[in-house]
Amino acid sequence: MADLKALIFDVDGTLADTERDGHRVAFNKAFEEAGLDWEWSVALYGKLLAVTGGKERIRYYLDHYNPDFPGPADLDGFIAALHAAKTDHYTRMLSQGLIPMRNGVKRLLQEARQAGLRLAIATTTTPANVSALLQHSLDPDAERWFEVIAAGDIVPAKKPAPDIYLWALDQMGLQGDACIAFEDSHNGVQSASQASISSILVTTNGYTAEDDFNGARLVVDQFGEPEQPFQVKFGETGGRQFVDLALLRALHDRADP
Repeated sequence: MADLKALIFDVDGTLADTERDGHRVAFNKAFEEAGLDWEWSVALYGKLLAVTGGKERIRYYLDHYNPDFPGPADLDGFIAALHAAKTDHYTRMLSQGLIPMRNGVKRLLQEARQAGLRLAIATTTTPANVSALLQHSLDPDAERWFEVIAAGDIVPAKKPAPDIYLWALDQMGLQGDACIAFEDSHNGVQSASQASISSILVTTNGYTAEDDFNGARLVVDQFGEPEQPFQVKFGETGGRQFVDLALLRALHDRADP
């Protein structure tokens, strides 16, 4: 097993709980703005999250929940425009400080930076979403904290395909066994696993709590803080009650070669 050199983070649901009251709301605003009577409820959006990628999610919705919609001749362009409008609404919400980072995220990132660990992001969300979240919810300079930001359509196949992780690893010149991946969903765990990252830590949220996390080394409900401990759903923490570098190094050391 190689020494731990880098931490690679998913974004939506992992760094911030963005889905229910962020992306879902922004989608609905975009639909309304376009004169559509579509309304993605909390329950429906939970089902749509099985599909990664916003444009892919809209297409899946049309195919499976609204097949009688009389789509325009240029359906791809129509979907892309809807998604662009949704991104505008979402980044506006972020600029207003409406979506905070999850508990323990900023502390952990600062610890990692101080220890000299390399940081990266591997996500299916758009680069604009990542930039807005980091700038407005973490730190105005936070984008520079990450050596690589692999986001959106930079690869053709999205999670659970490994492509986004493989691209990030290639950019960093690292193998998967030198990294820990942080995810929140079944698709994310599968993506990281197929990229030969065996050290995977999951922080669940309301949408993913019942996912199958086979392949993850540790599953907790949050990163936690000393005064706000996490709840362990799977794995061993050695008595630790929040995610810190000591826990991460122990997690990585236990990973299968």
